[in-house]
Amino acid sequence: MSDVRTAHWDDWTIEQLIAAKGDRRVSLVVPARNEAATVGDVVSRVRSALVETVDLLDEIVVIDSDSTDATFEVAASAGAVVHRAAEIRPDLGTRPGKGEAMWKSLFVTSGDVLVFMDADLTDWDTHFVPGLLGPLLEPGSAVELVKGFYARPGVGGPLDGGRVTELVARPLIALLFPDLAGLVQPLAGEWAVRRSLFATLTVPTGYAVELAALVDTVRLRGVETIAQVDLGVRAHQHQALHDLGGMATQILAAGLARSGGAGGGAPTTPATLRQFRMDGGPTPHDRAVPTDERPPAEEYL
Repeated sequence: MSDVRTAHWDDWTIEQLIAAKGDRRVSLVVPARNEAATVGDVVSRVRSALVETVDLLDEIVVIDSDSTDATFEVAASAGAVVHRAAEIRPDLGTRPGKGEAMWKSLFVTSGDVLVFMDADLTDWDTHFVPGLLGPLLEPGSAVELVKGFYARPGVGGPLDGGRVTELVARPLIALLFPDLAGLVQPLAGEWAVRRSLFATLTVPTGYAVELAALVDTVRLRGVETIAQVDLGVRAHQHQALHDLGGMATQILAAGLARSGGAGGGAPTTPATLRQFRMDGGPTPHDRAVPTDERPPAEEYL
């Protein structure tokens, strides 16, 4: 079990980060699906603070993952460059899921460093972005991937993760990937990575993208290339328990594939998750959960 370097978001000033950035480009990527209610606030606040006021971000890109609401239009009106995931490199096909949107972002962004933020944030601040960039931009840094962590209002304690984190990801890490046990919130949607690393990773198309990136970074580059940053307070919209079952299935599939427990690779066909509803008795509902993964994007760049 290894310690992960831990920092606080205000360990660097904006001026220090801009000076350290030099001629490198930084892209903010916001994967979004049906987040019209919140994505505009995420984009507009970050754009005002870090693009128009200071020159820390070079672009804000929203990847719309098959939204059926006005996510595309709201994000564009707020000042983001918006792409529909299905329309990026159509020759490579399209998959549903957050990981697919993040993988596709490599084909439409220019940043040497990518910062990822969820689109459903409701209690947050723009310091998330510079906080995540600090360990990557500081001179001589060997860090290649930075995870955020935060206090979550309304949960059992200030450092509690979500239900999938505490009941699935953390036990999985304890059993199979103990080098990552020092991460406070391994599934946090706010993280940053060097393009040169992310383009070499195999990326699950669903919700397992964060766990897979951590495990594969340790395997390829060593745990010393991972850092985490305390971002303060964060809240977002909560999902129903049945929806979390699909997320948990994808995370288990990615973890088992990386442990050798799934034949040395992720399943290529969806898992069938049987869930029950009590409508006068137990009513089974079978749900297909995609567990496929994209190969390293560098193969197509």
